[in-house]
Amino acid sequence: MMKQTNAIIGGEGNGGIIFPELHYGRDALVGIALFLTHLAKSGLTMTRLRASYPNYHISKNKIELTPDINTDKILEQVQQRYAKQPINTIDGVKIEFDKEWVHLRKSNTEPIIRIYAESESNATADHLANKIIGDIKEILSTKA
Repeated sequence: MMKQTNAIIGGEGNGGIIFPELHYGRDALVGIALFLTHLAKSGLTMTRLRASYPNYHISKNKIELTPDINTDKILEQVQQRYAKQPINTIDGVKIEFDKEWVHLRKSNTEPIIRIYAESESNATADHLANKIIGDIKEILSTKA
């Protein structure tokens, strides 16, 4: 996708940065170098530079499933429950709520759904993630 859109930078929540000018592999050291370059050019201390950005918190969770559960169907049903919200399905299901979002991704190696939620507070991010986990448990219980 980065090549198709001619993206100048990409990355993942784990800290890996993809900087096509150098290569298309994830590279945390490139992220560090870019940050230090930005810090040096800004002339600010790290504390002041950080204070210039909004505060957001991420809640990382997962829900374990049995191997016989169709994870794609679960994600489709969650998507249907939140059909009135903006949804992005490029990489899993990302549901946006005003200034916060939740992103669900199925694992390709184990029967789990990873659930990431971001908000302006830890409590709200955790609440949002737990709400989605509750939705998934409810979907699963109606299948029994």
